[in-house]
Amino acid sequence: MIKKSKTAEVIISALPYIRKFRDKIFVVKYGGAAQTDDALKLDFARDIVLLHMVGIKIIVVHGGGKKINQTLDKIGVQSEFCDGLRVTSKDAIEITEMVLSGAVNKEITALLNQNGAPAIGISGKDGGLLRAKFLDEKKYGFVGEITEVNTKLINDLLQKDYLPVIAPLAGGETDENVSFNINADLCASRIAAALKASKAIFLSDIDGVLDKEGNLISKLDAALISKLKKDGTIAGGMIPKVDACLQCVRNGANAAHIINGKIPHSILLELFTDGGIGSLIKEEI
Repeated sequence: MIKKSKTAEVIISALPYIRKFRDKIFVVKYGGAAQTDDALKLDFARDIVLLHMVGIKIIVVHGGGKKINQTLDKIGVQSEFCDGLRVTSKDAIEITEMVLSGAVNKEITALLNQNGAPAIGISGKDGGLLRAKFLDEKKYGFVGEITEVNTKLINDLLQKDYLPVIAPLAGGETDENVSFNINADLCASRIAAALKASKAIFLSDIDGVLDKEGNLISKLDAALISKLKKDGTIAGGMIPKVDACLQCVRNGANAAHIINGKIPHSILLELFTDGGIGSLIKEEI
């Protein structure tokens, strides 16, 4: 009986957040270990389904780096990274598009559907959803910088109660036959900003932004992030993730969160508890 009462208390404590977030738009970037571990995959799917069922409008943007690496290795194409971004050659972009838009996107979409969400999987190239230009062709190859987001397409899907699952690919500004690989964090950021999302949530393999002693920094703003970049606290693959968070809150999103996707039900713990479990990023705290 005591255990049941505690369960009821947990549910009741979430009610203010459910009321607050109803009809709001959340963009969730899904990647890392949460995307490869079977138990975490199921936890993620159930979290997303719950959010959808309580009236939150969810868009999932996914990565697929490990699957891309495995596929490139099989065909003898070496993976290379620069500034936390995948250097994408002509050969690599073809494989990247096949893996992201095909295998990974459809797996996530099927998992969400199996657990009760009306998910629909699309690529950023579908319906002119995302258009991009070369970020730096000589340095990164076919890595794109998004120049346009077709918000009408996303809003149409949301209004019909679909849950869009988006592969981070984009067509060219004038040539849809050109494919660009988009960093999934930056893709989620641009979509969140364009939709004026209430929250952008980035699943990571660490607890959030950590100080030099490995302690979680629970709240950050632009000034603190600039300082932490300069002293090397924020480095490597965390740079594009933090840049993505800043970009979306500067351009229309209300808040961004970096959380540890290896913690079961991490999304619910971040959103429906007073303290949260990750790093909250705003333009000013």
